[in-house]
Amino acid sequence: MSAVLDTGHFAQRLVRRTPVLAIASGKGGVGKTWFSVTLAHALARAGRRILLFDGDLGLANVDIQLGLAPRLDLAAVVGGRSGMEEAITPYPAGGFDILAGRSGSAGLVALPPEAVDRLARELARTAQAYDTVVLDLGAGVERTAWRLAGASTACLVLCTDEPTSLTDAYAFIKLSLRANPTRDLRVVVNQAASRGDGERTYRIIAKACDSFLKITPPLAGIVRRDRRVHESVRAQSPVLTRHPRTPAAEDVTAIAAEIARELGRDGS
Repeated sequence: MSAVLDTGHFAQRLVRRTPVLAIASGKGGVGKTWFSVTLAHALARAGRRILLFDGDLGLANVDIQLGLAPRLDLAAVVGGRSGMEEAITPYPAGGFDILAGRSGSAGLVALPPEAVDRLARELARTAQAYDTVVLDLGAGVERTAWRLAGASTACLVLCTDEPTSLTDAYAFIKLSLRANPTRDLRVVVNQAASRGDGERTYRIIAKACDSFLKITPPLAGIVRRDRRVHESVRAQSPVLTRHPRTPAAEDVTAIAAEIARELGRDGS
């Protein structure tokens, strides 16, 4: 099965405003931030103006994965020391911009709901300068993650074949739908041993959602397990720069190409 996004409703929602693609997971360790970085890079290569927003409040590491040391970050924005636009850091090597988070900041983790909502509104305004925003959410089902997910046009939920990953991804989907029953949720199976294994993993979570939530989130894509991913993360360099033809890079590029194709088809 090729890595594709469902068409129709997804595309209709994206063209209403600058698309904000939230990347979520039920638990840590499934490659969510790596996927966010790689998706942003692939979309930029497809010719779109991209902002990668590190919304993993308190455990942010987008800047670390890219080997950057931003002068300003999300903590400065939340603390009123900087506007969001001023805190954006260009990443010329990848052709996209980032808004870094602040790792280890208990203050960001404990933001009250109204502060998270203000952050989401400011993100929507900032997004107008871009073609697409990739929003790397915090792992888990904490309130801040799914409230920030509410600022997104669509949400890609990462999972692996581990039972805990599937259980927690299901929990995230359940809470997201409770907050907004019409939320556009998609599943990405990461670190799959093969495409066939990835399809089997997807069917497990799709069956659970269909049985208990009466919805079946579409499969956004399958990303194969790839030793070059770990090597790239250690080198603080995107996999699309170091190993653009490796299987995981090709899989994310395919997902990005389908997103870019849908957006282009509708005039965005």
